[in-house]
Amino acid sequence: MVEIYFEDFQVGQVYELGSYTVSEEQILTFAREFDPQPFHVDSVLAAESIYGGIIASGLHTASIFMRLLYDGLLCRSASMGSPGQDELRWLRPVRPGDTLTARGTVEELIPSKSKPDRGLVRKSYEVLNQHGEKVMTMRGLGMFGRRSN
Repeated sequence: MVEIYFEDFQVGQVYELGSYTVSEEQILTFAREFDPQPFHVDSVLAAESIYGGIIASGLHTASIFMRLLYDGLLCRSASMGSPGQDELRWLRPVRPGDTLTARGTVEELIPSKSKPDRGLVRKSYEVLNQHGEKVMTMRGLGMFGRRSN
């Protein structure tokens, strides 16, 4: 059920998107298929690396964030997709057992001039571990439908 439309967003508004605990098996499964660098898939080589152990692929972290964004906001909104994301940064490794939380802050509202049934919402996002340390940041645009008059 749609509860949130373009008009419902306000600059400065913060959305808490939930949390997710990452297991070693999930890290290995994702990395074996999509990012098989040794520090993601080989515990011996990972221990000898600059990371000192297995870490999640940055793209795995981004995928977990996407799930949190969907569950925490998009599933109850008039989301129409996204024209893109910017400034994706991985700030520290995600390790097995880490619990990630995510939040988004509305930065800008851009009503469409050519398509009045929608608008763009620019948000900044943070993903933090259980210690409150930022592990990933990103800015992005989301396209949302407007209420029918």
